[in-house]
This record gives sequence, structure tokens and C-alpha cells, in this order.
Amino acid sequence: MTATLGTVHVVDDDESWRKSVARLLSAAGFHVTSYESAGHFLETANVEEPGCILLDVRMPGLTGLQLQQRLAEMRHVLPVVFVSGHGDIPTTVLAVKAGAADFLSKPVATNVLLRAVQQAIALDRQERTAHEELDDLRLRFRSLTSTERKVLALVVRGKLNKQIAEELKTAERTVKWHRHNFMQKLQIHSLAELVSIAEHLGLVGPHVDSNLDRSK
Repeated sequence: MTATLGTVHVVDDDESWRKSVARLLSAAGFHVTSYESAGHFLETANVEEPGCILLDVRMPGLTGLQLQQRLAEMRHVLPVVFVSGHGDIPTTVLAVKAGAADFLSKPVATNVLLRAVQQAIALDRQERTAHEELDDLRLRFRSLTSTERKVLALVVRGKLNKQIAEELKTAERTVKWHRHNFMQKLQIHSLAELVSIAEHLGLVGPHVDSNLDRSK
């Protein structure tokens, strides 16, 4: 293992547990940062790098569940692995429903903890990649002209060039030209790719026109 596995943010008011788990994770190749409270994490944590959060449930000030709720409001949410000595079924259900990657009870076996951390960081990397790809798609879509967007909306609805030309009151060759242009701008080569992109951008469905307008 190397030091590039990701960052684990350990949020727990138990200092001895923070230190022991930090030693364990560091030895396994993770970068570890520790916080004695949820408030300290919110004030100082750098969540720009791939990682996850090992989070206690009961802490002075903000509880683990309350911190999880705060994190849900952030654009890039690090996966949360709850590790608590006070786990119960209702709390576990609430945490998982709110998106927790896992819920472990103290004391937790080393292999179980490492596996949960590895899976959570892998999930974070996947989600970051998906966000980056979606941002890139949005950027390319914003480069389309208003007419190209209208043609695109009709194409993904299954309209033929002739039908699109009639609806937009233009020549069929003009429709073909717009199709060629937006396919180049979106960097795609097939209708299947176009439909996939439209689905990712939320442009497929009964409200496609309003979605297209909001994406300008």
C-alpha cells in the first residue's frame, strides 16, 4: 500500500480511539486527519481530495447524524462510515437512509474497518469522476446555439430530419447542418451516445424544453 490511497477524516470525541485508529490507518497507507468534534471538522477539514469520514454518532455539540445532514448540503459529499459504541437499529436505519456508506460498532475488527474505508474511498472516487464527467457535458452543452438545442431536443424525441424541418419551419439540409454541428460540439458519433448524454443532463422526458432553457 502507498500513501496515495486517500484521506480518512476521523471525527470522534474519544482521543484514545482517534489516536489508535489513526495509527492503524496510517500504517495501512492512508492519510489521516483527526477532529475531536463535528464543529472542528466543519471549520478545518479539506474535502477536496478523495477520502471518507469515520464518524462517531454521539459527540458534544453536533452529533454524527447532524454532521451527516450538514454534509448532505455540500456539493462534494465525502462518504460517511459511522463507527460507534452506541449503535442501535433506529440510529443505524437513519444513518443508512441518509446515505451512510456503512455503520460499524465498536470495537471493530481491523479487517472490517479497513475494508469499509477502502470501499468508501472507492465510492468517493467513482462519484468524483461522475461529477467531473457531468460538468464536462454541461460545459459542452452550453456551447450549443439556441437552434441547435431545439434540434437536439427533437432528435432525442425520435423525430426525423424532415419532421424537425417542418416543425421548425426550415429546410431539411439546415436541420442536418445543425445536427452535424451539435454532434461535433458534444464530441459524440452516434444517436445512442446523444440519447445517453441527454439522459445524463436531464433533457429526456416531458419537460425537455424547460430543461433546455434552464441549461443556457
